[in-house]
Amino acid sequence: MTATPASPPRRAHGRTTGLALAGMALALAVPTPAAAAGGPAGAAAAGPVSVLKFTAKERKDALAYWTPARIKAVGKSVDLGPTGPKAKPWRGTTLKTVGRLFFVNSTGADTWCTATAVQSANRSAVMTAAHCVRRGSSPYNTNMSMVFVPAYHKGKMPYGAFAVRQAATPRAWEKDSTDDLSALTVDADKSRRKLTDVVGGQAIAFNRPVGGTISSLGYSATRPQLGEELLRCVGTAKKEHGTQAIPCDMSGGSSGGPWLADFDTTTGKGVLVSVNSSLDSLTPTKMYGEVFGATAKKVYDKAQNA
Repeated sequence: MTATPASPPRRAHGRTTGLALAGMALALAVPTPAAAAGGPAGAAAAGPVSVLKFTAKERKDALAYWTPARIKAVGKSVDLGPTGPKAKPWRGTTLKTVGRLFFVNSTGADTWCTATAVQSANRSAVMTAAHCVRRGSSPYNTNMSMVFVPAYHKGKMPYGAFAVRQAATPRAWEKDSTDDLSALTVDADKSRRKLTDVVGGQAIAFNRPVGGTISSLGYSATRPQLGEELLRCVGTAKKEHGTQAIPCDMSGGSSGGPWLADFDTTTGKGVLVSVNSSLDSLTPTKMYGEVFGATAKKVYDKAQNA
């Protein structure tokens, strides 16, 4: 990964010491989300979007690092309590576009978020939360060893793993912990197939009015699933605290998961209008997500044009 001269030295791969809640959990405050952290960073020097880049060796190492055994271990390393009544296991058609995003945070802990493959010019873009990429208000605190596993389910990785080669976040997140969204660009798979050629991509919308029925999805670290199964909340989006909110009680691990409007349960397709960002309390009843506007479009464009 490229780094600015002022960035700290690169940390070695961390040990599997448990899911660091500060590293992956959804923020438990309103309206500013807590953040993920970890590792060295490289970022563009100016402009509204920060960009992290990972070297070819770092991407190869990340794929080797996330073995099935390590993935199994990270899922067992945390328990955020029972799954709430609003979050239901997804039992419909396989959602090939939604998956777990694994990474190592600044304390050396293995951890995860949720992410979604979206339609893009380069057929390689993935949307998630900014706090799954870097700590807010901390320019050089970023994650490493990032891989996206679409359609993950109980240890199965039917479409393999895709190494993240670039992660774009709003400069506002890096500086002020606002605009909690990120767009990733992933490598082709080992057969040189691009992501959305393999799993398809959700449509994405910007400047769409808040409202309507939303399906929110995520790999929550609540039991009995503990990140091994995809959960879904359904509710009507409403404006709140400068963001948007839906009724939902998923917790850490669901960070970055998609908000899909016009969701067709038969096809598994919808329109991505936000991602899981923060919760209203330690015993959550609401999930918050950013309203995708001009900043989100700029972040997405960095990913789809990389």
